Amino acid sequence: MMVSVIIPCRNEAEHIEAMLTSVLDQQLGNLEIEVIVADGMSDDGTTEKLTEFCSRHSNVRWIENPHLVVPHGLNRAIRESRGEVIVRMDAHSVYPPNYIARLVEVLMDENADNTGGVWDTHPGANTSMARSIVFATSSRFGIGNAQYRLGGSGIDEVDTVPFGCYKREVFDRIGLFDEDMVRNQDDELNARLKRAGGKILLVRDVRITYFARPTLSKLNKMFYQYGLFKPLVAKKVGQPATWRQFVPVAFVLFNILVPLLGFVNPWFWWIWIAGNLAHVCVGLILGISYALKSGNAAGIIQVPLIIYVMHWSYGWGYLVGIVQFIVLRQSTNKVSISR
Repeated sequence: MMVSVIIPCRNEAEHIEAMLTSVLDQQLGNLEIEVIVADGMSDDGTTEKLTEFCSRHSNVRWIENPHLVVPHGLNRAIRESRGEVIVRMDAHSVYPPNYIARLVEVLMDENADNTGGVWDTHPGANTSMARSIVFATSSRFGIGNAQYRLGGSGIDEVDTVPFGCYKREVFDRIGLFDEDMVRNQDDELNARLKRAGGKILLVRDVRITYFARPTLSKLNKMFYQYGLFKPLVAKKVGQPATWRQFVPVAFVLFNILVPLLGFVNPWFWWIWIAGNLAHVCVGLILGISYALKSGNAAGIIQVPLIIYVMHWSYGWGYLVGIVQFIVLRQSTNKVSISR
């Protein structure tokens, strides 16, 4: 069976060689693979590294993605591919040797449409803050019940998985990635797949080494952008993918509306203070627990701060997305995406 591995990337010079090496080190059995990297006009040396790597490996090639952003690159790679199975992989990650074979095995044995593994999140830098970010983005209070971030065991049917291993006929049946979705294109496609009766399985024994954003500012931008595009996903598929996405929105609205109500009745200010103290206290408890286990004393302060930023950024992004994409009907082409 031919499997096409498609990889969108832009400015991933630091990670691209290790990632591609982990793809070529796969224990494939009877599978044959081709690897197609869609490079979004990188200007950090990624293109040169890709050219050199491809010159040494005949089953790896790269194509240009002049649109720069992920969905265009994915669709361009799918059109260029020949496989019966399409495995979408991310350049910011490293994959276990059984990754492709295991996902394809479950895809076929369980007659699924899409399978994926869980994130084993690693620090994006050797800093105290980067390590605290890993803990916060892997905690239920920080991230909700996003199953692929929380680990566990077994195989479960879910609403989405990271990246994804798809039967090619899925794209023939429901179409390619929506190119309006500069972010959250996996969520939109998987929601469309579920609506069409598709089966998505999370294979928990497959663990992807994912490198988290290393700084609070980069994490803030990422979660803002995740929230920003969620209303567009809901609009396109006709309903929210999950209800957990509204929790950060409620958090932001609480912090905006309740203080204003305090001008009508001062008791609302006390409610606002109590609500934020509760949020911070839960974060502090997690921070203390993390610091005791890891020895990272700074995590006591960093963890509650990171979680507060995550919730605020995602919730605020969601509200901005409602205004931009639902009320004003702006094009996603006007949105600046940072990594």
